Amino acid sequence: MTIHPTAIIDAGAEIDATASIGAYTIVEKGVSIGADTEVGAHAVLSGCTTIGKRNRIHSFTSIGAPPQDLKYQGEDTRLLIGDDNLIREYVSIHRGTVSGHGITTVGNGNMIMAYSHIAHDCVVGDHVILANGATLGGHVQVADRANLGGMVAIHQFSRVGAYTYIGGMSGISKDVPPFVIATGVRDQLRITGINKIGLRRSGFAAEDINTLSQAFVFIFRTELILSEALEKAMLEFPNCQLVTDLVDFMKAPNRFGVVRKFDVD
Repeated sequence: MTIHPTAIIDAGAEIDATASIGAYTIVEKGVSIGADTEVGAHAVLSGCTTIGKRNRIHSFTSIGAPPQDLKYQGEDTRLLIGDDNLIREYVSIHRGTVSGHGITTVGNGNMIMAYSHIAHDCVVGDHVILANGATLGGHVQVADRANLGGMVAIHQFSRVGAYTYIGGMSGISKDVPPFVIATGVRDQLRITGINKIGLRRSGFAAEDINTLSQAFVFIFRTELILSEALEKAMLEFPNCQLVTDLVDFMKAPNRFGVVRKFDVD
């Protein structure tokens, strides 16, 4: 274990023997840090926070701080961070609330760039990218391999589907379906197409991507109401898992609706 002599470590913290802690970092009671995780200088790790293996946490981060929720009264809530995450400078990740899940969850292999914020009760999947300054409101769900551009802001309780790419400076106030490219702010948010490059890089077959593209036309470029469009897509392409996943996402209950507007330009 490598702990800089200026670091402040509470006796109630659990730090694996192979982890390292940088200068002036504070690790409070209740924090658990896994094998080969590196924490840079001036970080603050607090609350009931569990951090897995091989994470790289850079300087001036705030990990496990109390939620920014007026209803929070100091209850025992948690933050769970998986393995192999890169968490850059000035990132803040808050633990959950009793009115939510009671836990904020960050999966494995994520890249969380500088100044990003993950609020209370969020669920972030695996291999997600949050570019600089991306912000998740409370209770947001971001599925695997979603890519959020710089300064993207996601409204509380919204969902972002898997393999979705959201352009920088976008403001999201509805659910964003999986596999699409989206950009814009609130009422001006538009779907611009299928994230074909991201899907190809992730190893999906060209045939499946082409089938998804055809289903995309039924769902996003039609005058049909949403329920009819989803039914037609499933009837035409019943054996494509990507289509099934897209339809299931859009059928799921939501608070604010699902983005369906298509940019024809």
